[in-house]
Amino acid sequence: MEFDVKSTIEILEKTPAVLENLLGGLSEKWLTANEGPETFSPFDVVGHLVHGEKTDWVPRMQLMLSDKPDKTFRPFDRFAQFAESEGKTLPQLLAEFRTLREHNLETLKSKQLTAADLAKTGIHPTFGAVTLEQLLATWTVHDLGHLAQIARVMSKQYKQAVGPWVDFLPILTR
Repeated sequence: MEFDVKSTIEILEKTPAVLENLLGGLSEKWLTANEGPETFSPFDVVGHLVHGEKTDWVPRMQLMLSDKPDKTFRPFDRFAQFAESEGKTLPQLLAEFRTLREHNLETLKSKQLTAADLAKTGIHPTFGAVTLEQLLATWTVHDLGHLAQIARVMSKQYKQAVGPWVDFLPILTR
């Protein structure tokens, strides 16, 4: 599949509802389970997505589209959600994510990006020069990856309980 903004928006628009439907109303044991030290629970993933909406995708896009001579991205703190989500509930995080995502998608749509815009670059702190097309494709895959991560983390809570079926459930062994 070739990249296009419309296909990106199709996925990015659905993520808040997918998270709300999957996680809304679940008990804390589902929401706070993780895969061990320095891994994310479903709650942590939602907090991470909130942080990204505030500091990553659209701010970087706007920098790439700007006339500023320095297009160097600020480093992204992949663990900022641990402090930022402290004291918040999952419903609060989900509502915040939905609001931020809706605003960010309106900003994205308002840009009416051209092929020339998608070829504009910014400087990533690790990768160097990256294009706007790559950033937007990564935003999409980032969402899908975290949805898969949530499903994997939740599935692994029953790894022992499934008994011999573990051999037929690759989500538990990969």
